[in-house]
Amino acid sequence: MTREELYRRIKERPLILDGATGSNLQKAGMPAGVCPELWILEHPDVFLDLQRAYVRAGSDILYAPTFSGNRIKLSEYGIGDRVAEINKGLVKLSRQAAEGKALVAGDMTMTGQSLAPVGTMEIEELIDVYREQASCLVDAGVDLFVIETMMSLGETRAAVLGIREVTDLPIIASLTFQEDGRTLYGTDPVTAVVVLQSLGADVIGVNCSTGPEEMIPVVRQMREYAKVPLLAKPNAGLPVLVDGKTVYPMEADEFASYGPEFIKSGVSLIGGCCGTGPDHIAALSEALKGMKPLEPDNRHPSVLASERHFQEIRVGGPFLVIGERINPTGKKDLREELRQGRLDIVEQYAQEQEEMGAHILDVNMGTNGIDEKEMMLAAIDRITMISSLPLSIDTSYVDVMEAALRRYPGRALVNSVSLEENRIRQLLPLVKKYGAMFVLLPLSDQGLPADSEEKKKNIQEILRQSDALGIPREDIIVDGLVTTAGANKKAALETLDTIAWCREQNLLTTIGLSNISFGLPERPYVNGAFAAMAIAAGLTSAIANPSNHLLMGISYAADLLQNKEGADNAYIDQIARMAPYKEKQASFIPSDRQTEYVDSTNRVDPPEDLTTEPDRQPDSPIYEAVLKGNRKGIKDMISGLMSGQDVEPGEVISDLLIPAISEVGSLFERGVYFLPQLIAGAAAMQDAVNYLEPMMKKTGEKEDLPVIVIATVEGDIHDIGKNLVAMMIRNYGYQVIDLGKDVPARTIIDCAKENRAAIIVLSALMTTTMMKMKETIDLRNAELPGTKVMIGGAVTTPDFAREIGADGYSKDAAEAVKLVKRLLGETDE
Repeated sequence: MTREELYRRIKERPLILDGATGSNLQKAGMPAGVCPELWILEHPDVFLDLQRAYVRAGSDILYAPTFSGNRIKLSEYGIGDRVAEINKGLVKLSRQAAEGKALVAGDMTMTGQSLAPVGTMEIEELIDVYREQASCLVDAGVDLFVIETMMSLGETRAAVLGIREVTDLPIIASLTFQEDGRTLYGTDPVTAVVVLQSLGADVIGVNCSTGPEEMIPVVRQMREYAKVPLLAKPNAGLPVLVDGKTVYPMEADEFASYGPEFIKSGVSLIGGCCGTGPDHIAALSEALKGMKPLEPDNRHPSVLASERHFQEIRVGGPFLVIGERINPTGKKDLREELRQGRLDIVEQYAQEQEEMGAHILDVNMGTNGIDEKEMMLAAIDRITMISSLPLSIDTSYVDVMEAALRRYPGRALVNSVSLEENRIRQLLPLVKKYGAMFVLLPLSDQGLPADSEEKKKNIQEILRQSDALGIPREDIIVDGLVTTAGANKKAALETLDTIAWCREQNLLTTIGLSNISFGLPERPYVNGAFAAMAIAAGLTSAIANPSNHLLMGISYAADLLQNKEGADNAYIDQIARMAPYKEKQASFIPSDRQTEYVDSTNRVDPPEDLTTEPDRQPDSPIYEAVLKGNRKGIKDMISGLMSGQDVEPGEVISDLLIPAISEVGSLFERGVYFLPQLIAGAAAMQDAVNYLEPMMKKTGEKEDLPVIVIATVEGDIHDIGKNLVAMMIRNYGYQVIDLGKDVPARTIIDCAKENRAAIIVLSALMTTTMMKMKETIDLRNAELPGTKVMIGGAVTTPDFAREIGADGYSKDAAEAVKLVKRLLGETDE
């Protein structure tokens, strides 16, 4: 099946998907804890009966039960070498059930391992895992692909890339969102749509997160930015405990009653997830008879995105600053640090530019004496952990650009593509493959254009070649190509003419401001005047230093005076943002040294007083390392502190590490940090504690705190959240015994007995395994009544915790630490 064929079907009527698989198979006798894929192959009749019932109910697409059929998941059952056999066998069953009346989708999901830098999985290994499964599914004859129940946008990208490197079959990508409207990794619905549709996903949607009522607002957010059809696969309401069993209460008719509202909200493909069965799908199919899906709205702004934030770019919209500081040109300290393999200054520049109002961060690692590709990837990893701003990738080397585009978990800006034959021939296909935007630089093999007409001619030729590859014009930002007014008196006028012409063509624009004043005295006056004129002419953005108050003030004031939407509040916010730095700056323009509008041909460092961060307490690089998740060098920092001052290991923990990780937890709770930053901070602290522990034992300083046993319950093989909780609790000095995943109740209680545990922590991510928590608590009640039990996991709730007799419930790792302290009577919070 092609994308066009799928879209033709969608245009006629909503396509009905199937319902839940795992929970229905468990009702039919599949035991908890077994490998579902293997059990289905051993009990084909049970599965065939279920999927045939879905076809009779009206399902147009069946999901082959290959959900966990990748080699990483299968290896957990000792069958990682049977990927091809298992996937092909399962698709064969679905095709048998479909009998030509329904399409069969190859189903894929997360591997259970986190991508670096949050985890240890490298992007190329992950792409290969998905590519292997995709190849097997294509060989088995699937009609299309669905990547579902995804929590990580980076991993979803890897799956799309893996499939696309095997086949052109249509791809559905579906994520699951939490109550706060974000995935576990902090991605919002709009960012997910922007990134995945640009990468080539043919349908995007949401599944499993909630019941239908709660899912509709998520779909509506997606609809505003979606250029592709949307999917919804809600649960049958929210799970409740009935007679000791977890059930989804929503009956088929009530579930189906939400169907028309989904279609009116922009959904084109709809089915059911947890708790739904053939009756739900039959009722849904009946409720949607005669309805037609809405056409995707093609009136969209240009959008860049990181994994956690999207940035609109509009002709006539707010002026944007592309922060240019992360570039070693003209920065001796940064060059030396890169040669040492360090990124502290890169991190500093990223944070400062975001704080000062940059909208996008340009990243350039071009200097001699380093492996540029290695440093570019390391810089991307570090920046994406501490900043939510989208990135502009700036490199002269095509291989570095491709490596960066594969690694980056968002939608990047390529800086830049010129008309030079080698560059345009190699870079435009990369822009297309990875769904990036790009800066159009109107240079050719003949060099700088002689005048405005030649510049426009070069622009039109690059546009022509982009059109031929199917790259939308809204994904292109034209560089006005500023030259110096000192050598060419018409330089400003020619650039302004180009900007105005681009605005007429509805093209986005950018410039490197500082070139206009090169070789002139008191350059900021020239730069400031030119910035105001360019913005008035329609300039969309500029590559510049957001620490320059003159530039930032002028740009926001220019928007204000042009009465752009929201410009009044934006101006006030920017003035407030600059206020803490203003007293440190003697003057906006004290000397020629403060040349702050910088581009690739003329980069000048700002004065220190423009980029000094307000004091933070406690003032220590060790505290900052944990706060920023910087594991590299934290041991050396501690060693240097302890050798230079009379400081005990326990003081480092109590005075620096604990306050830092507490602040990380606070930022996470307030929605400033998300899972990647929480994991990074916890990992940095863990490294520090591991380094200090042997010293504390030698000095007798270490105090044995209570023992805590933690495990994911029997039948559940998800452990990302559990691992993070264990790490956070351990960081506070508690003795944590981590029993891993899929742990029987008897094993947990025996371990707690043997080690005299004060608390047992239980995790579950599946509704089908939740009741194993109650089984463990019942054993606790009989054999260890003095030991507390706390629970957590995506499917659990405070009400569920109370119903099964748990002593506490924690929604996340940061809250888990507070709950431990409360249960131990160490705090009244």
